[in-house]
Amino acid sequence: MKKNIKRIAIVRLSALGDIVNSAVILQFIHEKYPDAKIEWITEEVFAPLLKNHPLVHAVHTLNLKELKKSKSLSPLKRSISELRSLGEFDIIIDIQGLLKSAIVARLIGSNTHGFDKSSAREGLASMFYKTTSHIGYDENILKRNTFLAADGLGFEISDEMLLNKKPVFETGKYPQQKNDKKNIAVVIGASWESKKYPKEKVVELCDGLKQNCIIIWGSEAEKQDALWICEHSSYATLAPKLSLVDLVSLISCVDLLIGNDTGPTHMAWAQNIPSITLFGPTTTRMIYETPINIGIKSDSEVDIYKINKNDFSIKEIKVEEILNKAEELLK
Repeated sequence: MKKNIKRIAIVRLSALGDIVNSAVILQFIHEKYPDAKIEWITEEVFAPLLKNHPLVHAVHTLNLKELKKSKSLSPLKRSISELRSLGEFDIIIDIQGLLKSAIVARLIGSNTHGFDKSSAREGLASMFYKTTSHIGYDENILKRNTFLAADGLGFEISDEMLLNKKPVFETGKYPQQKNDKKNIAVVIGASWESKKYPKEKVVELCDGLKQNCIIIWGSEAEKQDALWICEHSSYATLAPKLSLVDLVSLISCVDLLIGNDTGPTHMAWAQNIPSITLFGPTTTRMIYETPINIGIKSDSEVDIYKINKNDFSIKEIKVEEILNKAEELLK
């Protein structure tokens, strides 16, 4: 049953991939509540990705790193005051399901919605919600995010809706090399070392693809690895340092993206770009697979309730297997 909702707050503080995967909900909310204002609460570093989104009325930010480092209570008091001054929302949806995000949601207002105790990532978070939904923690991440928000707003999201979604972000055109080769983005970074495909195998991959492979990097350490890859493969080119907005624009223009289980890789799915995501210590549950967005998982077993960050099995994924999938997608 459709509710009388005019103002919605979405709490998703981090991380990049989770924000990318959560932002798909915006188009579905807009379809059901075209007159509602949707506002997003996130960590400051991710705000540029959402600030110019046509379906986001306002972005409100927190700097949690500053709060952690500060020896004074002043930044915390200021942040709490800012959250409480946002005004009244018809509903506040915490998609993150952590204690910190639940507290942020509750500081904004009382009409909060989130995961119930048995399905929240941190069960105590459910104490801060007025209403809850049960969506199993072992459910696909995209479905968890979207189903939670839709349930709180009184509608349902189907697989057909997710498969036929519009690109999540509007972007400008990114200049690509004009030649007879396909442009393939290769994401080499990740939050843990065990989620990274070895750089030596990335070289083999680029040489096997024989296309224009654009090596995407984030940190200085990743840049050094990217440079090494470019030195060892004539098919690899170094991407420039990119802002979040430029990163989405580049990914939106390539023919294929291959990468680790990390934020930039998830952007390909968001933008309806063919992609291959490589998994070692995590599983394909982290993506929404489609005919053009697939995952390749190593042979290791994964306990999603207790991820083993020392599982380096991603290095066992054969380059040949990736090349075969890439050939299929490029056709």
